Amino acid sequence: MEQTLSSSKTEIAPEAPSGKTINTSLPEADRLRLSRPFGLPTPRGAALWVIIAAVLIWAGMGAGFNPEKLLTGIPNMGNFLGRLFPPTFDKFGIIVKLLVETLQMALVGTVLGALASLLLSFGAASNIAPRWVYTSCRAVLNVLRSIPELIFALMFVSAVGLGPFAGILAIVLGSVGSIGKVYAEAMESVQPGPVEALTAVGANKRQIISYAVLPQAAPLLVSYTLLLFEGNVRGATILGLVGAGGIGLELTTAMRMYDYGHLCAIIISIVVLVTIIDRVSAFIRAKLS
Repeated sequence: MEQTLSSSKTEIAPEAPSGKTINTSLPEADRLRLSRPFGLPTPRGAALWVIIAAVLIWAGMGAGFNPEKLLTGIPNMGNFLGRLFPPTFDKFGIIVKLLVETLQMALVGTVLGALASLLLSFGAASNIAPRWVYTSCRAVLNVLRSIPELIFALMFVSAVGLGPFAGILAIVLGSVGSIGKVYAEAMESVQPGPVEALTAVGANKRQIISYAVLPQAAPLLVSYTLLLFEGNVRGATILGLVGAGGIGLELTTAMRMYDYGHLCAIIISIVVLVTIIDRVSAFIRAKLS
């Protein structure tokens, strides 16, 4: 009987390449913890949940969150949505032209913004830049991230006039603010081994960035850039509200003129464009992964 138990234990425990048996048994306390799908929170965990709930209630009351008002307003929402149909595509040529302009704005703004973000992120990564450079770059990113793109668009419209060029410049600054910090954090999250190895053999900062940091961070950087492009396409549709090009001005005009059929056609066209871009981006990310 003892021999049978001994042999069964030997079969369950796998062997390491060196020939030694690996102990796969768990302590009784860990086994019981893993067997329970749910468990009572610790006093510290319960206190944390209470704090989170209190903060959410405070924020909801301060922001005027009122589910009852939403429920009573659902018929008005249905009335508005009902007026959007049927869509009228009699100005489809104008819609396509403005959507192409919006796409061009987002493309140029994303490329320039990504390049500027990449340069700034080298200084905003704590494992690359010295402390004073890191603090300065982070401060610049915080300022850019806190200013809405519409403010940038108004500023550039007053500088270069109406049109898509002002929108491109606004997208560039908005991209730097939104993605520069993410780029920097992607570089900070790389494995330290290659960086330490190159540092040990006397490599300079440029070599460390080129051969240790960027190769590890490249998949994340590309994925974040694709997400940035998708967001910039949606953002570029709004910049036209202040005359910065794109389809936003046509969208606003249709709303002001109560041309609901044309408004619905614009919305449908934007949804189709964003969906196509999302599918292409997902395909590219899948290939990269």
